Amino acid sequence: MADLAARPRRSVLYMPGSNGRALEKAREIPADALILDLEDAVAPDAKEEARNQVCAAVKLGGYGKREIIIRVNALDTPWGLDDIKAAVAAGPDAILVPKINSAADVERAENALSDAGALGRVQLWCMIETPLAMLNIQSIAQKAREPGSRMCVWVMGTNDIAKELRAAHTPDRVPMLASLGLALLAARAYGLVILDGVYNDIKNDEGFAAICEHGRDMGFDGKTLIHPSQVGPCNTIFSPDPETVDFARKTIEAFEQPENKGKGVLKVDGKMVEILHAEIAKRTVAIADAIRELEAAS
Repeated sequence: MADLAARPRRSVLYMPGSNGRALEKAREIPADALILDLEDAVAPDAKEEARNQVCAAVKLGGYGKREIIIRVNALDTPWGLDDIKAAVAAGPDAILVPKINSAADVERAENALSDAGALGRVQLWCMIETPLAMLNIQSIAQKAREPGSRMCVWVMGTNDIAKELRAAHTPDRVPMLASLGLALLAARAYGLVILDGVYNDIKNDEGFAAICEHGRDMGFDGKTLIHPSQVGPCNTIFSPDPETVDFARKTIEAFEQPENKGKGVLKVDGKMVEILHAEIAKRTVAIADAIRELEAAS
């Protein structure tokens, strides 16, 4: 699987698969990615209808450069494998599998995609949302290093984590920091993109901004969202600001000067920067350029 880490995933919006109007409206929402949901947002008696509706929408297209992901039901449910077969046939960018608790679950998901005939470009995204997943987090992450692995993105299921821990959703998220931190450590150790969980109080703009900043500062690549009104603020907070991008470009240029070849430390605009800062700068510029290209195409 090619390195997709520089692709913008600031805002990743869940859209209920049973709501045809929402699926249509999603074509105009400036989210970086859309998760068309067959799981939590769909009642049991509407699962098959939602599956048909989502797959038809993906086949029809019209979502521009937005990344399109179908979240299927868990593999142990009556709908999981049929969801994967239908989703693969629809041809999304990725399939998101919930309740990944172990390395064996990743292998089952990988095999299910292959058995359904998924093309090599189809990514596997995994929900990390249970205490068992946290206890197995390194072995889960290690699966990304296996030849041919499709797994490239983790999505934190913070509502499920809070439920399983019997924890509260506090503004500082102290009850969840151990879970979030463990997942971040494993994701970074094995080269995975990792997305923060949702924020439920859609009327609380100040609280939402604070949680986005918290997730950004922890190191998350972006955030999953439950309402279109959250997209704009999320995009802003998870985008590198112009001053940061400008300094990153200067840092890269400084280290590329022939007279600085082999140097480990330089002064840029009066600040001391090390070679590791040049690597950070390259990612910052790559993300900024990708965001500009994505927004220009919207």
